[in-house]
Amino acid sequence: MTNRATFAAGCFWGVESIFRKVHGVISTRVGYTGGKTDDPTYEEVCSGRTGHAEAVEVGFDPSTVTYERLLEIFWEMHDPTTLNRQGPDRGTQYRSAIIYHDPEQKRLAEESLQTLENSGRHGDRRIVTEIVPADTFWPAEEYHQCYFEKTGRDSCRVH
Repeated sequence: MTNRATFAAGCFWGVESIFRKVHGVISTRVGYTGGKTDDPTYEEVCSGRTGHAEAVEVGFDPSTVTYERLLEIFWEMHDPTTLNRQGPDRGTQYRSAIIYHDPEQKRLAEESLQTLENSGRHGDRRIVTEIVPADTFWPAEEYHQCYFEKTGRDSCRVH
């Protein structure tokens, strides 16, 4: 059985690359979600006018890796205190979000956010991660899928 989880944590190439290495992750797909434009292109999303976030849909085997573990990895891979930004990437498409697919994922996401806030790991900086229900997930263009593997890159920075 495969479950689905969706996360936005900045440039989707790097997010996908991290999740692909997790034992129990069966599939990944990068794309766009949370906006108002149907079937957007990368260029449209990068313009900031669609409202979509770059996101990664993760297919996982819950008997091998739990949703809770995927949440831990999500919190570790990015800075959830920077609004609409990760590193040098700026814009609403780079926002931090947990996109839940059912009430249990919502509950677990909210609990994990509360645990992180209570940990003091980020000092007095406020966590700005959105926890939102799943909307239509528009797969990104094929050349974005498994981008690091296809290009030999290991960073989202484009020079």
